[in-house]
Amino acid sequence: MTLSTTTVTHSSKRAWLAPLMYLFAGGALLGLSTNLAKLAGDLQLSALAFLFWSISGASLILLVLSAFRHNLPPINLRTLEYYFVSGLLGVASANLLFFSAIPHVGAGFVALIITLPPLLTYIGALMLKIERFQVMRAAGVISALAGAVSLAFHKLSAPDADYVWILLALIGPVMLAIGNLYRTLRWPAGVSSDALAPGMLIAAAVILLNAGFLPGFSLSVPTDRSLPIILIALQALVFAGQFLLLFLLQKSGGPVFLSLLGSVGAVVGVPVAILLQGETAPEGLLLGTLLIGTGIALLNIGKAKQRPQAQ
Repeated sequence: MTLSTTTVTHSSKRAWLAPLMYLFAGGALLGLSTNLAKLAGDLQLSALAFLFWSISGASLILLVLSAFRHNLPPINLRTLEYYFVSGLLGVASANLLFFSAIPHVGAGFVALIITLPPLLTYIGALMLKIERFQVMRAAGVISALAGAVSLAFHKLSAPDADYVWILLALIGPVMLAIGNLYRTLRWPAGVSSDALAPGMLIAAAVILLNAGFLPGFSLSVPTDRSLPIILIALQALVFAGQFLLLFLLQKSGGPVFLSLLGSVGAVVGVPVAILLQGETAPEGLLLGTLLIGTGIALLNIGKAKQRPQAQ
């Protein structure tokens, strides 16, 4: 009996720790990604070109990894639908909006608004019965959201606020929340996360490639110096790690826990934007960070408490 109890306890701890590790690692990469996009803008790289080439590089990295593991993305009507819809919602459209907005509203602000999907995801998950209502987890989502809203409010209140780009950027979190729910509901049976990730990125690259043929858009990259190429290669590595961790977190933590990636990304991305890129610290940064941190803690505790009930 003691051995059985010990085994269950260790299993619960592993189930609790794995999503938390994926969350912090993936969030850190997300925060780094927004700052790399700002650097790309400073180098005259268009948002579409930077996103397309880095996503293409990331998909190649993950595809090679999948081939090495003999776990290539399966191709059929069901998985093709999954790749293209999740690639459109969670990669191409959301990131294009974010990367395009960064030169106008700053990397720090974009890092902050990526914390907004949890409430939308949580409400959707409750309505679709993916999640059971739990007071502690609901409080965690509300706390994280309150921190993000507090910071966003200060940004909107600034006298030089670019309202058009702020509102366009705010569409991104809606796309991410829908994508979080879609990937959970339509996850192809029996397909692993490291097979789905490259499939989604390849689909996103195809979508972005087609966008490059639209008037006013370009996929060209300056070739007179090596720095833009280096930056794209670095972003490709970041994207590869970020989206692989995203699928691992989705599988182990669920769509609501997954949506907290943005909260961790803000904790990393905002200080980097301030310290290394010279952006002004958002007003209310300390309060916002505390609320976001509290939300992550409450959601994580709530998730840990749900595990024993499921066993």
